[in-house]
Amino acid sequence: MAVNDLYRDYLLSWFGTEGEDSDVVLSSRVRLARNFESIPFPNRANQKQLAQVQSLMSSVFSDIENVCGQPFDVVGMEGITEVERNILAEKQLITTRMAKTPEYRSAYISEDRTVSILVNEEDHLRIQCMAPGLNVAGTFAAASKIDDAVEEKLNIAFDEKMGYLTSCPTNLGTGLRASVILHLPGLVYTRNMHNITNIAQQLGISVRGLYGEGSETVGNMFAVSNQLTLGFSEKSLIENLTSAVAEIVAHERRARKAFVAYSKTRLEDAVWRAYGILKYARSLGESEVLELISKVRMGVDMELLHGAPSELFSEILIASRPSYIRNLVGNDNLSDGELDRKRAEMVRRILAGG
Repeated sequence: MAVNDLYRDYLLSWFGTEGEDSDVVLSSRVRLARNFESIPFPNRANQKQLAQVQSLMSSVFSDIENVCGQPFDVVGMEGITEVERNILAEKQLITTRMAKTPEYRSAYISEDRTVSILVNEEDHLRIQCMAPGLNVAGTFAAASKIDDAVEEKLNIAFDEKMGYLTSCPTNLGTGLRASVILHLPGLVYTRNMHNITNIAQQLGISVRGLYGEGSETVGNMFAVSNQLTLGFSEKSLIENLTSAVAEIVAHERRARKAFVAYSKTRLEDAVWRAYGILKYARSLGESEVLELISKVRMGVDMELLHGAPSELFSEILIASRPSYIRNLVGNDNLSDGELDRKRAEMVRRILAGG
């Protein structure tokens, strides 16, 4: 893929219908936080030190490409527009923090977009690996290979008692943050989602909106991740999250079956109405689209709606975001009304196969 495809393509290989339990689990991600010895964390480092971090990362660039078996795009945050940065954040290839503070920050993004290494975010390095479906162990293995390649050449801040030293205390130890994006309309519609959130802390996990801490819960999508890293091994964290997600998946499937058993006609009507609105509407709000595609995706997964491929869910999710639309039409100053009209046009085009 060309660099320009980062901003114009609305397909994400790690956010599709492939992979284990993909009817409920949309994607898995593992992030490893790493810092170099003797250099202050990015929030305390000066410009010279931030530039030094970028130089160190450049020195192992070829090793990372060899380990991953594919080329990477190196994207300097200062060299792209604010809208382009926001698109990368919308695709979760960078964070909103990086989008807002681009100075001396960059991202190494793999050709297939499943790997994104953030330089000078909250930590010197944030190694992110992503995959569709429930595959936390696989994404951890991929991230570990990159981590090993970096540590073979460069000195990483590590303490025998504390483990990997990180900017945020909750990442101390393994520096591992594993997360899974779940689509849980069954639990929401049957009003059982609170059972999951109530026991989350006991399971050692957190349940948040799609875009992480503080984000709004829309489209019945939730990000489930491990809470702590200090005092735990990577293996135990991965196994605990995978086990907890498997339980949530089972609860979601039971909720969907119960919904069909007691309210099939109501559910079918909601699904087909949502599909009709998406297919023919001339103006669509961002949150409205997410709620509608959630119903359509559930209808497809439960075989209540035929003729609408599941992968349209992830395509519309990206193509309906404001920065993506602004970049596509080449106008950073679209009004809310213009955005809604262009969003509806984009959704219609995708549903028509265009």
